[in-house]
Amino acid sequence: MHGQLGEETLPGLLCGRCSDDVHVTGVGMALMSEEDHGGVVGATDATARRMEELQYMMGEGPCIDSSTGGRPVMQPDLVRTAPTRWPGFGPAVLETGVAAIFAFPLQVGGIRLGVLDLYRDRSGPLDQAQVRDALTYADAAVVLLLHLQQQTQPGSGLHPQLVDPQDYRPEVHQATGMVSVQAAIGLTEALLLLRARAFSSERSILDIARDVIARRLRFGSKAADDE
Repeated sequence: MHGQLGEETLPGLLCGRCSDDVHVTGVGMALMSEEDHGGVVGATDATARRMEELQYMMGEGPCIDSSTGGRPVMQPDLVRTAPTRWPGFGPAVLETGVAAIFAFPLQVGGIRLGVLDLYRDRSGPLDQAQVRDALTYADAAVVLLLHLQQQTQPGSGLHPQLVDPQDYRPEVHQATGMVSVQAAIGLTEALLLLRARAFSSERSILDIARDVIARRLRFGSKAADDE
């Protein structure tokens, strides 16, 4: 198994097993709702995480389409299709080396829970057996998400294993609140700004958060500028 992000968590373990059994390069799992992207809860490697983060930051991509449409989105040749279908996400994800993405919605009836994204570093479709196995893992992911959340007390928020590890640091919470005040925006939008800045500068969100707390970085109503 080659799980990396959150490999000690159940979602991380599921992603690793899925990647190995379906024979793809990597797998990511993200929470999704009708309101927004809930963050990455499992990924086999840094590329899988970056693939998920790009969709989160840009608000487009197979993950978003799969969740919105409630059906798998198969993109076996991103070089040919992605730049036109997703003008922001397409060129950016190709730079990561991802050549194909297969997104499977995680839902119960009409209730959206998330998406399981499989990727390859080479183009080509999944065969019927791989699609069948991927759907089996998607079903297992739904059961897992529901099981974990059922372990929490009502009103206590998400289960710890369903919170994006990078967003759960105290420094990130503190910086998110500061950016919310500085830019006069909501907490969700403030976290999005932090993540976008981290991606664009090729740094971790924790490093960006620490700069905000130390007042080396400030987000105003316009662009974020270093002081």
